[in-house]
Amino acid sequence: MPGNPKGDRRERELVNRLHDAGFAVMRAPASGSSTDRELPDVLAGDGRVFYAVEAKSSSGDPIYLRGEEVEALIYFARNFGASPKIGVRFDREDWYFFHPGDLHVTDGGNYRVKKEAALDEGETIDDLLAASDDTESDTSVAEVLNAVEQGVLTAEEAEEML
Repeated sequence: MPGNPKGDRRERELVNRLHDAGFAVMRAPASGSSTDRELPDVLAGDGRVFYAVEAKSSSGDPIYLRGEEVEALIYFARNFGASPKIGVRFDREDWYFFHPGDLHVTDGGNYRVKKEAALDEGETIDDLLAASDDTESDTSVAEVLNAVEQGVLTAEEAEEML
């Protein structure tokens, strides 16, 4: 019996959208609770940029992510050679993407994305494609420093990324 049919449908929708935009993409069918390994929901790349995406959708507002989910995404992405992205989709809206260091961290150490923040500040699929033109890196210095400030990355991890 499927654990989250709507979430699964949204992940498949994201895979199709990324594919249509020109990325080689796959959904990690073993992500979530079906494995002990922490895997992102979606992997996408075009030969120049690579993304490990944790995808979340909601009919309401806001979307929350457990701190452990985000830490696992960053760990996997770093070891895989991808940029970590949180992909969010609110009903009747498009997909928006954030580097984990750009998300609001709650007092309890979890992460939150409000709908208005997604619409105002989130990256679109076109933005992810445009990053492919910058072959040096798709992670800005500001994003890395923000991630260090929030405790998502250590100074040593930031140094490796830059």
